Amino acid sequence: MVHYIPFTFPNLPQVRCAFGTRQGGTSTGPFADGNISFEVGDDYDTVLQNRHELRRELGFERWCELKQVHGCGFIPNPQHDVIEGTEDPGDGLATREQGVGLVIKTADCQPILLAHTSGNYVAAIHCGWRGNRMIFPHQAVIAFCSTYGIEPKDILAVRGPSLSPHKTEFIHFDQEWGTGFSTYFTSETHTVDLWQLTMDQLLEAGLAPENIFAVDLCTYTMEPWFFSYRRNTTCGRQASVIWIEK
Repeated sequence: MVHYIPFTFPNLPQVRCAFGTRQGGTSTGPFADGNISFEVGDDYDTVLQNRHELRRELGFERWCELKQVHGCGFIPNPQHDVIEGTEDPGDGLATREQGVGLVIKTADCQPILLAHTSGNYVAAIHCGWRGNRMIFPHQAVIAFCSTYGIEPKDILAVRGPSLSPHKTEFIHFDQEWGTGFSTYFTSETHTVDLWQLTMDQLLEAGLAPENIFAVDLCTYTMEPWFFSYRRNTTCGRQASVIWIEK
């Protein structure tokens, strides 16, 4: 069984969140043990077994994900179970259906899970540094609210394990980021505080500060627990999932 870290939003017991780890699956080598990505070179059948075991343990019915492309594609109301893989591109998902698991795959990027205070709507976002540069967290919140006619002030968000600020190094910051992000850059260490940047982009979208949560675990430094692309470019991916229980 792939191990995971559970998270529950305050007063929303019907909305379930889980941040997967690399522990507990059946993959081997650099993908050991709990890789859930078909796109990194791991054995297909082994990855599929990891996925089925994780879904069975968590208890949601439909596995919905996208082929993540570090863009701003936001897809509401996915209809098909794609536990065996998908070619549909995008980096954000939303649903109002019960039992639908929205899955984000990461190995340093930020998984951001959203829920409406009614418990009737959820969304999941994949946000790497390119997503932050394109202000995707802000855009995704607006798309989520527009889809269901809800307000940002009523959205709860949690950011999962990802690359921590002191490990987010950009040697060529000016060329890679452009203008507008210098306040998040520390020139002495060449690092960018993506955690704070995501927080600010969610706030700018209209979320209340008290509605934004974080699991401040670093994927790079916690090698026994998480895959990290910056630590080893040949590695697996962990899953982050949000769903509404039936």
